[in-house]
Amino acid sequence: MQKYGSRPSSVGNRQFVRRTTEDVFAVTNPMRPQKDILTIESLAKFERVINLDDKQYDINMMVMPGTLEDKHKNAKSIPALRRQFVLLYLFLSGEHDSKLNTEHRQLKPNDLVIVPENMLYASDHIKDCKGYCIHFKAEFIQPLLTRPIASEFPFLGFDAEHIINISDEESALIQQSFKDILAEYARFSPEKDFVLQNYILILLHRVREIHQRRAKSITANKTRAEELATQFKHLVEKHFKQQRSVWAYAKIMNITPRHLTNVVRDSTGRRPLEIIHDILFLEAKSLLRATDKTVTEIAHELCFDDQSHFSHFIKKRTGSTPVELRKTL
Repeated sequence: MQKYGSRPSSVGNRQFVRRTTEDVFAVTNPMRPQKDILTIESLAKFERVINLDDKQYDINMMVMPGTLEDKHKNAKSIPALRRQFVLLYLFLSGEHDSKLNTEHRQLKPNDLVIVPENMLYASDHIKDCKGYCIHFKAEFIQPLLTRPIASEFPFLGFDAEHIINISDEESALIQQSFKDILAEYARFSPEKDFVLQNYILILLHRVREIHQRRAKSITANKTRAEELATQFKHLVEKHFKQQRSVWAYAKIMNITPRHLTNVVRDSTGRRPLEIIHDILFLEAKSLLRATDKTVTEIAHELCFDDQSHFSHFIKKRTGSTPVELRKTL
């Protein structure tokens, strides 16, 4: 069996923690100066704090597979957060929206959702969902790879397409991979970690094969307008704190603001300024919810001129002041 030095097994009975009020407070109000928004470092904390699961979990857990009906039975939404592990899930039915940086979509049956480590993610509405999901730490399967995981599997890069709709045949293959992982996860075996590593690797190869076909099809069929809209969204994800005018992005892209507005609106149904403000608002909510920073400090972090401009931005979107909004998050 593969050894991991001092790394713990993904499953095993060593140190367990149970969800408490103090634990929730520690995660949702972290005293971490270098981490500005809600960051979930461990799978155990995610299960307790986000999925509201009171079961005992190993705090060093490296992989957590499941079904969407089980994982979302207590959670009706997911606050804006970044997780320090990979999430893959296959949505089969129900109601589920997904916010991935600038992308906000209502999911359709057979949507495959890929959330790389540290990508900003949220969901406002989850109801009666069916499907499969898995969280895992990249280092869990790294011993089987010769390159970093994002190099081996480009769909885990930030610039990739992260929601793709797959065929029934492709869905059946992905579902079988999830079922194999779930069955192995439920077994008691000294070889469990090694078998799970390989089953997850098979899942990633299946996803890569499907994603490459979809990526080629998307690229081949993309119009110039769609390419510009995609470029704009990637730029916003990187620069939304410092650059919040359509003119600034148009200048970077060497097109006129009018042309940028037209191509983004035609491709996405939204104006460029809406996309900029959506990701800015998502980041603002994360800071209000997950840190103890003052409103003035958050305004500075997000590069507003002063607190009053930030407060006006929040009130215009929600009807509440930042302080009032914080109390509801």
